[in-house]
Amino acid sequence: MSQRSERSTDTARLARNGPLDPATEAFVAHRNLLFTVAYEMLGSAADAEDVLQETWLRWAGVDLGAVRDRRAFLVRITTREALIRLRTLRRRKESYVGPWLPEPLLTAPDVAEDVELADSVSTAMMLVLETLTPTERAVFVLREVFELGYGEIADAVDKTPAAVRQIAHRARAHVAARRPREAVPPAEARDALDAFRQAVETGDMRRLLDILAPDVVLLTDGGGVVRAALAPVVGAGRVTHVLAWLAATASLRPAQVNGHPALIIRLAGEADSVLTMRIDNGLITGLYAVRNPEKLSRLDRETAVSRSVRTPGPKDTLPYGTPDRTAHSSNG
Repeated sequence: MSQRSERSTDTARLARNGPLDPATEAFVAHRNLLFTVAYEMLGSAADAEDVLQETWLRWAGVDLGAVRDRRAFLVRITTREALIRLRTLRRRKESYVGPWLPEPLLTAPDVAEDVELADSVSTAMMLVLETLTPTERAVFVLREVFELGYGEIADAVDKTPAAVRQIAHRARAHVAARRPREAVPPAEARDALDAFRQAVETGDMRRLLDILAPDVVLLTDGGGVVRAALAPVVGAGRVTHVLAWLAATASLRPAQVNGHPALIIRLAGEADSVLTMRIDNGLITGLYAVRNPEKLSRLDRETAVSRSVRTPGPKDTLPYGTPDRTAHSSNG
């Protein structure tokens, strides 16, 4: 088992059984928010978890008496750690085999109810964020998704508030030119997914052509580990031809992925791919299939993403490497 897997497993096993010290309680209360910040900056849940571990290690040594706003302080640490990792990931992606897609997350139904949050973690939006520079991405995520003030963001990215305003304006314009034209109501997205699924399962390629945009793009992420197209498949005819094999060999099961309806494709009972889509003007304009096995490890459980702070409950888990539940109580 890899160190990352062991870390994730150990985290899950650290069940809370008593009062938390102030530092741990603050971290647990903000954990879902911090994970969401890191994930939206990185597109990788595994790397976001690693960022949270680094955040915890730094937070555990902080004098809480000198911290005025714990949320802002934790977001600042997380952002800085994510920026460091994002620059490393960019170099890694340059040698990635075939198209790169964000790691899919099973999400709870209530994520879809927060339209802005669901939009921000959608595959289509995450791909748009990939076109920003690391600093632009951090500023856009913190300002547009989490609504932080320019001063808070400036502290997180080591820029002046005036510079952050300019970066935010530039990033906002860049994203607006590339994001889906309008938010698709959940019911419309479900209808499109159901129509797609029925067409594929019945082998009705004519019906499939009716719901695909003429210039639809299919991206398949195999990471060089499993078979996948090494370049985008463009055009309804070519995409339909690629999808034809699913009717005879695979089962398609609906799921909620990254806040939107999606399909988990199973072969011989095992998860083979996660398929999400982009919809514009009632037609499917983008299909995104993640096949890389390293990105399918979280399909057995929902991942909590959030823009809000919550009160820790009895079912919460502690951060990896928590040395002692009272170790930092003197700082409170």
